Amino acid sequence: MSTFFCSLIVMALRVRADLRLTSTYFRRAKTMKIQFIAVSTLVIALWAAISGTVRAVEVAGGQTSVALDTALLASAASLNLSSVSADVIAPGSLPGSVAFPINSRTAATLPTTFTYNPATFPALGSFAGAIEHQGSVFFNANSVEVGDFTIGFNAARAGTLGGQASGFYVESTTGIAAILFDLKVNGANPQPTSLVVDADLLVSPEFGSFLLSGGLSTANLQGADVGDARVSATAVPEPASAALLGVGLAAWALHRRRETLSLHNRS
Repeated sequence: MSTFFCSLIVMALRVRADLRLTSTYFRRAKTMKIQFIAVSTLVIALWAAISGTVRAVEVAGGQTSVALDTALLASAASLNLSSVSADVIAPGSLPGSVAFPINSRTAATLPTTFTYNPATFPALGSFAGAIEHQGSVFFNANSVEVGDFTIGFNAARAGTLGGQASGFYVESTTGIAAILFDLKVNGANPQPTSLVVDADLLVSPEFGSFLLSGGLSTANLQGADVGDARVSATAVPEPASAALLGVGLAAWALHRRRETLSLHNRS
């Protein structure tokens, strides 16, 4: 065999060896890249969950119990309780109360939109949206109706009524469509899967003016404590929060599966 052909064979063997090394390098590099991406995604997701980025949860259901001082409403505001609608729950979780179901987030009308951070609620910036309800209360032989209540928040209301108002309010969206009460929050127990808030019901300036101008009261009752309320809500993680953690776990699971298949193929 000529020297020329021998040289070609040697070169071909060297190229083949180099290609094998290159292929191995790229396979290892690809594996390391996948591993890096999987671990990084999982670490980011876990860090976000721990640090509070993935801490927002959504109110998904539950009920709000209301115990009105019916004697005070009758004597001071000429409002005599006569009945409640069929969807109102009796009794509620407070003594002498009834409860209004909290609308789901997919309700056709007035869907609940409230989200909160269990670690920092009720600090400003730790919540958003509104809690919506169904059910009505009737007074004066069913001639006066309030119902389908919204619990919302307006920072401008915080600190009013002699510093008692928290900024949260109760608004009737059927019958008398107005803000009825400002809430004086007495306690809150925010958890990742539930939210309980206890509050006093203070007659709002709007409702006080309505009662006075309508001749139902002889004095403006704004700020008067006419009952108690307890929000007992169920909660679920925000979709974005759950998705981020899910992506991290899925990426790690995919990486582990590829490692297992690689070991199996080598054996």
